[in-house]
Amino acid sequence: MTTNPETAPASPAQPIAGAGEFKTWADAKVLIVDDEPANTMLLQRLFETTDLPHTRCTNDSREALALFLEFQPDVVLLDLSMPHLDGYEVLEQLREVIPGEEYLPVLILTADATDRAKKRALSEGASDFLTKPFSNWEVVLRVRTLVQTRLLHLQLQQSNANLEAAVTQRTAELQQALSELKNTQQQVIQQERLRALGTMASGVAHDFNNSLSIILGFGEFVLRDCQNHPAMREAADQMRIIVTAAEDAAKTVNRLKEFHRTDSDQSEKSVDLNSLIEQSITLTQPRWKTQASARGVEIDTSLELDRIPQIIGHPHELREVLTNLIFNAVDAMPTGGTLTFRTHAQDGQVHLALSDTGTGMPEEVRQRCLEPFFTTKGEGGSGLGLAMVYGIIQRHGGIMEIDSQDGVGTTFRLAFPIAAGASLDSAEEPIAEADDSLRILVVEDQEVIRDMLVARLEQDLHTVVAVGSAEAGLAAATAAPFDLIITDRALTGMSGDLLAAAVREISPDTRIIVLTGFGREGDEGSIPHVDLVVGKPVSHADLRKAISTVLSGVRSSASLYSSGL
Repeated sequence: MTTNPETAPASPAQPIAGAGEFKTWADAKVLIVDDEPANTMLLQRLFETTDLPHTRCTNDSREALALFLEFQPDVVLLDLSMPHLDGYEVLEQLREVIPGEEYLPVLILTADATDRAKKRALSEGASDFLTKPFSNWEVVLRVRTLVQTRLLHLQLQQSNANLEAAVTQRTAELQQALSELKNTQQQVIQQERLRALGTMASGVAHDFNNSLSIILGFGEFVLRDCQNHPAMREAADQMRIIVTAAEDAAKTVNRLKEFHRTDSDQSEKSVDLNSLIEQSITLTQPRWKTQASARGVEIDTSLELDRIPQIIGHPHELREVLTNLIFNAVDAMPTGGTLTFRTHAQDGQVHLALSDTGTGMPEEVRQRCLEPFFTTKGEGGSGLGLAMVYGIIQRHGGIMEIDSQDGVGTTFRLAFPIAAGASLDSAEEPIAEADDSLRILVVEDQEVIRDMLVARLEQDLHTVVAVGSAEAGLAAATAAPFDLIITDRALTGMSGDLLAAAVREISPDTRIIVLTGFGREGDEGSIPHVDLVVGKPVSHADLRKAISTVLSGVRSSASLYSSGL
């Protein structure tokens, strides 16, 4: 075998060169297989003069395949009549190592000019056919054409590969987008279900709270009368149970409605974590306590809640955190146990430790439990609960640590920044009750609730005017001054909101309290011209507190109006 002294180093042993290695005529590599040394030498010198230095040659056809695999040529010049292996046999060897989709041209240079030889060579894989003796310019032009065709095929192959990669990537992106769309659709469906449930719960709560207002209001009257008669001590105990049950039912209804609120403004606010804990226990208890009782096991709760300052956050998201942690803890106690809540303030943070006496987690599970879609509950769990909890805590600037021991139990430790301006000594100041009797207008379209409010207020020595509509209330407020107006919000005809606005125009100093089965205490900022919103049902003590709250800052005006009573 003879070689060109300027031949480039051999490429790695791969059948075909890539398009990135072959871009111009000067980059092309030519392999010459001919048993006549004079022919191979002539061809090498010919290509050198045409700026094609990358040539290799052999005069032994048995070496052709190995040299082809080593050199990875772009064009093969092949003689047909050779000892050992003829050109047809070499063509067969090359076909076995050249992929079917690949184009690697083979130019036959032979003295056999018969049609039979030409037909056989072209049918068995040759790309072109040239007979000896040949013209130098014709060989160069034939090879240049084959090289150009080879280059175009490589470029097309690369374009197809790029297109296939782009399609694969785009397909993956579309699949990811489809998956995200499905998840979003599920979230939207879930949100719509919760919104529908919240709307339904709000309507039910309004009607139920009105009924509870009657039970609680007149129950307190009966309880007071029973307590004043020693002979009715047993009846007083029974009535006390009724009043307590009504108060508990009212809290459950309001907390259920609160749980499904999404806070339309989505703004952060000061949050009492202890209250959220108590709410979450109340909301979740009916489910897990009933399930535990059905299995014949008992799950207890222990509250060790210190006096803590408020934190800043979204109440509904924090309730979701607590709800998920409670259900996880209950699931970890299939044979019963105790769920303990501990809170305290330290180093500018409010700390919560939620501990269960359940099965605990092995270390490998503890390390992975916050990963999305990781679950040990099989089909019963989505693997998103704790991941969602962790995300909410991070958004609130908090931290979460997990201590768990297999077979002993688990403790989730949460810490949240204390709200700006809050402190451990920021307890509410006691509200002084009014010493003066007041002139009060009651506007309530349900007669039984109106009578109950009048009886409560008259018991506290207030002078009360009661009407059954907003129009009648506006007429009464226009005819004479009042220290205070207590109105229902959902009135037939003119609403309590419109009544409050109209009263403000004619008597700016009159204080206004709205009683409603829809709202919550503290919603006065969402109702213009209203000093305080009190959710139904309201106890006698809470009614006194509400009156004292709205009048505490305007005592001089109240006394002025009371002087004429």
